Amino acid sequence: MQPPFQNDDLDLEAAVASARPQLVEFLSHHLGWLLTTSRRFLPGVVLNSLDGITDHREKVSVLLDLLEKAGPATWKQFAQYLCMECDLPLDLEILLISSAGEGNFSQKQEAGTDVSARPSVPKGFAGRRRHRSSSVSDKDVKQQRLDSAEKYRHLLIDSIRQRYGSRRAAGTAAQEQTQPLAFSQAFVNLVIRHSKASHLKERTDKPRPDVAGAPEAEECADTAMKVSDLFCSVVPSGTTKVIFLFGKPGTGKTMLMHRICQKWAEGVLPQFLFTFLFEFRQLNLLKRKLTLKELLFDLFLQPEDSPDAVFQNLLENAWRTLIIFDGLDEFAANMDLSSSSKGGPALTSRMSISELFVDLCHGKLLPGCTVLVTSRPKRLPNFLLNTVDLLAEIWGFDHEKVEEYVSHYFHQHSFKEQAIAHLKNNTKLLSMCLIPALCYVVCVCLEYLLLKHQRSVELPQTMTQFYIKMLLIFINKQQGEHADGEATQLNCNKKAILGLCDLALKGLEDKKLVFYVGDIPEHVKEFASLHGLLTVFEVKTSGTCPEAGYAFVHLSLQEFFAALCLMVSRRVDKNYLKKKFSLKSKWTLKNEAKTELMESFHIFLSGLSSKECRTFLMLLAEQDEAWVQDKQDAILQSLKKLAATHLTGPKVIELCHCTFETQDLKVAQHIGSLLNFKYEFKNFRLTPLDMSALVFVINSGRDLTYLDFAGCLMDIDSLEVLAGCNNIEHLSFRSRRCGDDFASALSKSLRGMGSLKKLELTGGSITAEGMTNLVQASSQCLQLEEINLQDNRIRDPEVKRVMDLFSRMEKLKKIDLSNNDLSLKAVLILANEVIACQNAAELRVRKDTVMIYFSGPSGKVPRSLDLRWEERKEHVIPARPVKLCLQDRSLSSQHVKEIVAILQSCPCLSEVDLSGNKLGDEGCSCLLESLPWIPISKQLDLSQNCLSVNGICSLLKSVNTCQKMMEVQVSLCHETAVLRFTENGEFASLPPREEPVFSTDDQQYGGENQTPTASKKIRLTDSRFQASELEKLCAVLKECSSISELDLSNNYLGDEGLLQLFQFLPNLKMLSSLKFNDNQISLNSVFFLAQSLSTLEHIKRMNLSLGHRQVVHLTFWERIRVRSTSRWRSSFLAHPKHVAAGRCFRLRDCRVGPEDVTRLCQILAQCPQLTEIDLSGNSLSDQSTERLLSFLPYLCHLTLLSIRNNTFSPRCTVLLINSINLCGRIRMVEVRSSENAFLHLGASMRSQKTSCRLTDCAIGQGQIDELCRVLEQRGWLAEVDLSRNQLGDEGLRCFLDHLHRVPVTCSLNLSHNRISQDGVLHLINAFATSGNTTEVQVSLCSKATLIIKLTSRDDPRKILRLAECNFQPEHLEKLCLLLEKCTGLTEYISSNNNVTVQAAERLLHSLRKNLGLLKMSIEEPWVCKESVTNLLELAVQACGNITEITICKDKTLFQLGVRFPHCLEKVESVVNRLNLYKPEIKHACFYQRVREKCAQLQELRWSHVELHNDEAEMLVKILLPLPELKKFGLTSSSIMPTGIDYLIMGLQNCQAIEELNLGHMKLSGAAIPKLVLALCEMPSLKRLILNHNSIGNDGCSRLTEALRNMHYLEEINLSHNKIGDPGVMNLAAVLLKMQNLKRIDLSGNSPSPAGGEKLMGALACCQCIEELLLSRNVFGDRTAVELALCLPHMTNLKILHLQNNNIGPAGGMKLARALVVCGLLEEISLSENDLGEGSIHALSEGLPRFEHLRKIDLKLCGITDDASKSLSHGFRQCPSMEEIILSWNALGDGGARELAGALPGMEKLKMLDLEKNRIGACGATKLAEQLARCPEIQFIRLWDNPVPKGLAEKLTSQDPRLCFS
Repeated sequence: MQPPFQNDDLDLEAAVASARPQLVEFLSHHLGWLLTTSRRFLPGVVLNSLDGITDHREKVSVLLDLLEKAGPATWKQFAQYLCMECDLPLDLEILLISSAGEGNFSQKQEAGTDVSARPSVPKGFAGRRRHRSSSVSDKDVKQQRLDSAEKYRHLLIDSIRQRYGSRRAAGTAAQEQTQPLAFSQAFVNLVIRHSKASHLKERTDKPRPDVAGAPEAEECADTAMKVSDLFCSVVPSGTTKVIFLFGKPGTGKTMLMHRICQKWAEGVLPQFLFTFLFEFRQLNLLKRKLTLKELLFDLFLQPEDSPDAVFQNLLENAWRTLIIFDGLDEFAANMDLSSSSKGGPALTSRMSISELFVDLCHGKLLPGCTVLVTSRPKRLPNFLLNTVDLLAEIWGFDHEKVEEYVSHYFHQHSFKEQAIAHLKNNTKLLSMCLIPALCYVVCVCLEYLLLKHQRSVELPQTMTQFYIKMLLIFINKQQGEHADGEATQLNCNKKAILGLCDLALKGLEDKKLVFYVGDIPEHVKEFASLHGLLTVFEVKTSGTCPEAGYAFVHLSLQEFFAALCLMVSRRVDKNYLKKKFSLKSKWTLKNEAKTELMESFHIFLSGLSSKECRTFLMLLAEQDEAWVQDKQDAILQSLKKLAATHLTGPKVIELCHCTFETQDLKVAQHIGSLLNFKYEFKNFRLTPLDMSALVFVINSGRDLTYLDFAGCLMDIDSLEVLAGCNNIEHLSFRSRRCGDDFASALSKSLRGMGSLKKLELTGGSITAEGMTNLVQASSQCLQLEEINLQDNRIRDPEVKRVMDLFSRMEKLKKIDLSNNDLSLKAVLILANEVIACQNAAELRVRKDTVMIYFSGPSGKVPRSLDLRWEERKEHVIPARPVKLCLQDRSLSSQHVKEIVAILQSCPCLSEVDLSGNKLGDEGCSCLLESLPWIPISKQLDLSQNCLSVNGICSLLKSVNTCQKMMEVQVSLCHETAVLRFTENGEFASLPPREEPVFSTDDQQYGGENQTPTASKKIRLTDSRFQASELEKLCAVLKECSSISELDLSNNYLGDEGLLQLFQFLPNLKMLSSLKFNDNQISLNSVFFLAQSLSTLEHIKRMNLSLGHRQVVHLTFWERIRVRSTSRWRSSFLAHPKHVAAGRCFRLRDCRVGPEDVTRLCQILAQCPQLTEIDLSGNSLSDQSTERLLSFLPYLCHLTLLSIRNNTFSPRCTVLLINSINLCGRIRMVEVRSSENAFLHLGASMRSQKTSCRLTDCAIGQGQIDELCRVLEQRGWLAEVDLSRNQLGDEGLRCFLDHLHRVPVTCSLNLSHNRISQDGVLHLINAFATSGNTTEVQVSLCSKATLIIKLTSRDDPRKILRLAECNFQPEHLEKLCLLLEKCTGLTEYISSNNNVTVQAAERLLHSLRKNLGLLKMSIEEPWVCKESVTNLLELAVQACGNITEITICKDKTLFQLGVRFPHCLEKVESVVNRLNLYKPEIKHACFYQRVREKCAQLQELRWSHVELHNDEAEMLVKILLPLPELKKFGLTSSSIMPTGIDYLIMGLQNCQAIEELNLGHMKLSGAAIPKLVLALCEMPSLKRLILNHNSIGNDGCSRLTEALRNMHYLEEINLSHNKIGDPGVMNLAAVLLKMQNLKRIDLSGNSPSPAGGEKLMGALACCQCIEELLLSRNVFGDRTAVELALCLPHMTNLKILHLQNNNIGPAGGMKLARALVVCGLLEEISLSENDLGEGSIHALSEGLPRFEHLRKIDLKLCGITDDASKSLSHGFRQCPSMEEIILSWNALGDGGARELAGALPGMEKLKMLDLEKNRIGACGATKLAEQLARCPEIQFIRLWDNPVPKGLAEKLTSQDPRLCFS
């Protein structure tokens, strides 16, 4: 037997395997001949074994196996014999001939058999032999074609050997060459990965290889493969096979293609007869169209003869043809589907290169051939990826291959081992060497340095620096030993280098990679060729003579020289450089056309911007350092800007590469800080070099980083690089490729990550072994807090060992082992180990979710456990409570004993969740029996465990047996069963007591013998209980007498069950709440429950509803039990505690008729202490309402009757109002929107006045008479509100006619009643003639206000307010006539009523008074347009003597005060005098007229006016010197052109002035000394207001000089100036002597705490101070403490404002406690201070002391629900409180509930501001409920709280006083 086939790559065996399928098919039809012929080659014994095989194909297959096993020689003889005797298909014949080798059959015969002995052959089978002897013409043709093809094949082999064979020993040849050849590498097998990466199938115009969500499952994993694997599936199928190889630059793609061609030429790839290699960079040069024949022959190799025959043979043997296209990314033309020809292209058709390429790939040309394409992973056409059969990536080298390559390179050197060791010890260099091209560069540099410096070698740090070093080495090598320095050599070759740079840049810009001789200057070509930088080759563009083509030996080298060109060229300025450095457009735009050939261009530019390259650039550019640095800075700035943009994962990596190349730590730190938020990489490959660049940037930053790798392909070498990254806080890997090897490699790197807190390896293939290794390594990472290993394959982990490792990690918080198919046994073992682990806090298991939580350092072990600590370490009990959750794990009753054992082993359980299992009644009962000995402190969840009623009874029994149980919550429908326990250790693990203990509230009942008992809650809801089952439950509940809450809602108990329950109710001695909702009760049960209010006096509140959702909720007063002798006995107290508080009955959504109402009221009338009845939503008819009201006198304790959501007719509305005549205790009747009615009742008959409010009740003229008759019966009306009705003008007239019959003090609100201007005039007429109408307020705008105030006593006031009435001239004329009759008017205010200047004059003439003062105000737009002179001219038109002139142009206000003497001038004299003031004499006499009219002027206030010369002169010379002027204010105004100085000089004449206001006047420092002089002339000054000026320390000090002598001064306002400590201290010195000071405002200045302390000390001497306004300073706690010490001296203080003063908890606490001494306080503002909870509690405790407090502002004080209880309690005890501001705090529903409970106790409260808190639906609803009891509250602001919009609208419709927006 000959030896089997032996070949090292693809050999004879592969060829036989390729031919076998077709051969079996052919021979199966000629089995007889085959068996006969086989006897010539095989022994008969062997053939006898075929007798048992009946299937022809199987028999042929076995026979061929026997021939193959016989050895190569036997097979070749058989193959040649077959080809000679049979007419085989041509492709099969060629394949067999190829496998058999050359020569004839007779030469290869070794068996010596006689030719004549050949067997007979069937017809058509031996025809070939006969045909040869008879007619040889066809045979000759075929043989000629075969000979031509064979000849061309040999020609191809010779040509390829000549082209690429010289590199077979490149490792040696490169060293022997006299000329260095850049990138001439010893070939080492590359790492190739078979890839199914889906990201490569994206469009080329969307280069997003890191798109989230791309499938990254196990089937997408990349697997390693050999070169031979690329062609292993080549078969004669007739289908073109497309193989696509992609790889990053420098990974050896082109070298591999040359290697494949070389190996083919050596016969290693026998399945291919022909091999062609085309480089796209050369195909770019073709401008003409070609046929397929021209492409193959003209551009690659022309046959020597018979080209047509050769081409025909090619077509017939297409499946044995290999066509290689190298460098698709370098192809300049467009490549898309439109390039493909339509239909089947003719072979003679001329096409473009792109069309030829597309049709070859689609199989339209040369179908069946194999097309091999290489490319960088940038340019991937869709059509190619849709037809690709095999996709693979060339990775380059791994560490093993690097070592092999370096060994080849240095094999002649003695320092080979030193070189290998140097690379191994340098991680960065080793990462570079994984790219073959860079590996060669590194070797060149390392060799040069080792030859020069045998001991110390310092290699460059970056790729750019290596290329520079390589260039310098190549230059120096040519000079040999006589070489000068690098600088000298660089200068000598500078011109050639710069020319090479220009060539490289121009080529990239023109997308030109191949250059002709004419493109390159001779000196450049000579230099580049000499140093191996350019390679020369033949370029064929046609069938004519080839030309010489030149190209850089590697595209990256061209990019290096192009980048260098930009940096040294004088033509390139900084701006152009930034433009060319288009990283942003390259990485973020879809179109890559501009930079598709510039893969490393930006990296080289970045590298050239490093400091290390500066000298090199200076020498090459012949420029100084500043010029070079300027260019380098431009690149660095571009990098920084790029870091601020949104970058995907690959782009971040590219940016890191650029940053690494700069080697600039400051730049890296800046970029790292911008990228630090998160590094997220998805679905693309990361090399060790990528990781090195990434680590460089991360380590350069100051902040910790989150690294997330999702579906990223990376080799284990990359993880070694990560080991040096110290700034990683969170590391995440998500990929099915991550298995045990990956985990093991990562484990080695973890120790180096000193900041790592969270580690995630999810979605991988890690097993229990990998997990153990990983945890072993993680246990050394003491800072690690979280490990996530979910979705791996950890089925049965080594629980005990792993938990032991976890216990050593002090900071560990969480382990996630979810989705790892853990068995139930493993889970139970895990539970047991978690219980035993010292620092484990929680095990959470639910189905496939498995998470372990830890509590950090466990601290000391309890003393009781210390005794055997050393002996029993494995049984140490954790010191912290443990949560145990084992949900949905199919636990059954057979597991209960094991579970109990686990639970009992831990004395510190907090929660146990066993829901979703199959324990059943039996398992749960068994567990509950052990419950007293299981130390659970919070809850046990047994939900979804198939419980029945019997199981529920077991749960209820445990209430008695387990003292620590607090609550049982059960629902059979929802399968809920939860037991909750007290956290008080007092009840832990105690046996059941014989008798419970009950709480007491009053020491006089029970005394010291009482012992508290924990109350229990039972919730048996949604369980479909029938009344028949209730007895069984009650029998169990009867033993649970300590139940405080019982909920039986959502069952089927009905009336019968309710009756049965109430018979049992007296047994529940501690019951505080009973719920019986949704139990299908009837109205009879309502009456029964109402009756129980009388029979069970301890019922506090009864809430019933028979609507869509039935509600029965009873709350009870606390009761007291007294212990006598040795046994517990009950003693119920119906009083005294709850007697005064009252009881409440609510019945809602229940249709009740008149008879039902009567019956209900009769029952309720017997109920003692019933204070509130709510009958909302019951559809009460008029008759029912009337009957209800008739019972009011008999409900003696009732304080509130509410009827909401009940439509009232107009008659019913009157009935409700008439209730004030039925019951004398009624204080208010309120009906809103004819749907909501509230009757508030007082304790006595006539203690207070009564109010009636009928708003939005559609009351019209028809109801007025009846309504007025009802009101007239009740004489004491405080308020009548008929707003938002439909009275109209006629209704108003009717109502006014009745007013004179009501001689009482009353406020009437008739707003929003469709009143017109005529109605208003009628009202004014009534006002003028009525003696008891004191005030009328009317507005006809959107507010539609109409308010009338009446008084029954003598009141001199008579006020008329008219706003936005839109009066027309005829209305104004009538108004003037009416006002003439109103001689008792004291104040007239007109605002925006269309009153013109002329109408204003008419009004001033009409307004007159018999005697006394009249104030007139007009607000109209023309006021701000008129000059001061014109307004004064208008003023003097008024009758009487002017006492006040106010002009506020910002408010368009003109106001006069006029005093009328005993007798007025006659009208005639006035008219005559007016005639004197004709235009020609008016100006001359105007000043005199002003002086006369204003002789009694006391108040002069002007704001926002511009005074010109004449007006300023009149002010200073006429008005200010007036002897009775007491108040002068000029604010926010200007005096042109003289300025404020002129005014201040005039102030020196105001000796009688008492109030001076110069606020907002921008007083400069120069004006203050003059003002001081004026102040010194004002001895009577009481109020000085200088707010909002620019007064600083100097100005304040000057002012104090004047203040020293102002002994009567009562108010100082210097707020919002610029006064600091010096000014404040000077002011404080003066304050010591100001005994009359009542008000001081220093808000908004800039004193420090030191100045504040001085100020407070001085204020302590101002014992009359009433208002202290110090908001918006920075006083802080020191000042607050000092103020607290001084407050006892300020006993008259009424207003205190300390808003926004940086007061903290310390100062707040002192201040709050000290405020109690100020019993007269009316207003407190501490808003915008972080007071703290303690300060709020202290303030709350002091609130009851403030009897006069009206307003408190605690906005933005950080108030939470915790402080709300004490705060609400304090508010309730402030009898005068009107306004509370708690906005912008942290109050939630709890705080809202507390405040709501306090509202009814604050009788004077008008406004509550809760804006911007955290109040939700529950809190808002509670506020709305309590607001109904508070008729005096005007509104509650709830803006910007998380209240659902629908609920907010509903609550607002019920009560508009709730404001949500």
